[in-house]
Amino acid sequence: MTQTLKIAHLYGNLMNTYGDLGNILVLDYYAKKIGLQTETEVISIGQEFDASRYDIVLFGGGQDFEQKIISKDLESKATAITDYIENGGVMLAICGGYQLLGHYYIGADGSKIPGIGALDHYTLSQDNSRFIGDIVIHNDLFDETYLGFENHNGRTFLGKHEQPLGRVERGHGNNGEDGTEGCVYKNTFGSYFHGPILTHNGVLAKRLLATAITNRYPDYDLTALKALPIEESRYQVDAAGVKLVQN
Repeated sequence: MTQTLKIAHLYGNLMNTYGDLGNILVLDYYAKKIGLQTETEVISIGQEFDASRYDIVLFGGGQDFEQKIISKDLESKATAITDYIENGGVMLAICGGYQLLGHYYIGADGSKIPGIGALDHYTLSQDNSRFIGDIVIHNDLFDETYLGFENHNGRTFLGKHEQPLGRVERGHGNNGEDGTEGCVYKNTFGSYFHGPILTHNGVLAKRLLATAITNRYPDYDLTALKALPIEESRYQVDAAGVKLVQN
């Protein structure tokens, strides 16, 4: 019998502005390499989120317009999403999705868009400015470096029990002030990395996948996953920024 991981793409029809669907494709790629199947369902407006059904949840990025619409519907899913996070479910939240998991987001027009408070951060806006460009961070817990591209108006400030996804070595990160980027809380990861993040950071993709597999299949042998080569673009970092090096 083929073992399957189920992925929920929250508002995947509305919050995919920066190609965040690519993160799901990467997870599916690695899963198939070790004989696992994945099934993805888009959970959108008016649809129930059943936390017990899913092994991985992706919550992508969007514009302020979409975030305002989603914020209202998200209230009906707040308890289920919070329970999923607190029970150790694997989630990857990017940009707008990352913001909406927190307490609130101040839009570019100054309006306050409420989040669900599943995570203890909040997001302010910038006046006529954005954080745009290559970014490099280092995760001290895993001793891993992540590379990517950021493009966001929001300035996010982490709260109690949240750890940053990494320390900024190049770029702006969460807010351009405290040297943090993204967040980690239990098995939930938030980030402003586009690109998408997992296409350039296969080590993180394998980490998320391994956790999801262990949650669903506690006796599953992860040896094959750990042995898989990381399929990603090769980068080098120099004074000019982050460069793609052809394989």
